[in-house]
Amino acid sequence: MKPITIDLPHSLGPVEARRRLEEGFDKIVSQFGESAKLSRQWTGDTMAFSATVMGQTITGDLEVLPDAVRMKVNLPNVLALMAGKIKGRVQKQGQLLLENKTPPPPKG
Repeated sequence: MKPITIDLPHSLGPVEARRRLEEGFDKIVSQFGESAKLSRQWTGDTMAFSATVMGQTITGDLEVLPDAVRMKVNLPNVLALMAGKIKGRVQKQGQLLLENKTPPPPKG
């Protein structure tokens, strides 16, 4: 197993960040194809997860902090060879989920 850690800063507050993660986590895993399977369990502001992708099981947890989400992912040896690419993809998708999408103030 190769552990990787991804910090995703946000300005949403923990409640909104958790809501977005809850809605978007399935979408991220589903990008790996129909064979991807996901299980997750929340304990407080920490979600433990297990995902089976391409016949490989990935485990980890993510902790929702007031200004960031810290994700720790354990990659099996087969996927560890692609750790950089996987980390970059998850980081990009995570940032999109946590982007502060407040509308601009009205002009006038």
